[in-house]
Amino acid sequence: MTYVIESARPDDAAGLGALLLRAWLQTYPNPELGIDEYWIREHRGSSATAEGIARWRKFVEARNRQPDLLFCRVVRSDTGIVGVLCGRRGEMVTLGPMYLLSHVQGRGLGARMMTEFLTWAGAAPVCLWVTEYNDDAIRFYRRHGFEITGERELWRGRLPNLRMTRELTSGVDHSRVDRAG
Repeated sequence: MTYVIESARPDDAAGLGALLLRAWLQTYPNPELGIDEYWIREHRGSSATAEGIARWRKFVEARNRQPDLLFCRVVRSDTGIVGVLCGRRGEMVTLGPMYLLSHVQGRGLGARMMTEFLTWAGAAPVCLWVTEYNDDAIRFYRRHGFEITGERELWRGRLPNLRMTRELTSGVDHSRVDRAG
């Protein structure tokens, strides 16, 4: 199968809404915390509704008008959109959302999207939130120079998230991918 990473288009809005919900359903169930399909659909299901799709369209259209302030790349396959990485430039650059469906992980697509994102971010510090029990994502972000700050949040009273940041250090290339890790 062929995968292409490119800028999101307004017509991708429905695919992005569906991708976000599917990625949440694959990534976040945790019976111990009461995070099940019902809870996920209650709190993230709106991404695949007409309203959520309209929000995605608005974001992508804004990104197309202001590519220096907003970033959004999708991974396309023969079956549709299978990944996304978006970000915003403010006081710091904020990364998110970033998702790859489970069946396409481990192919280097996340690293390729991250390289594009970090190139876009330039010398600015970058921050993100990651779910505390998403060990694969934490390892991925660490390979790209992010460190856990100690700041935490409990999203919607249940989903435990950690703040990670990436500060540039002169002479250190944080965008490399550590294939051994």
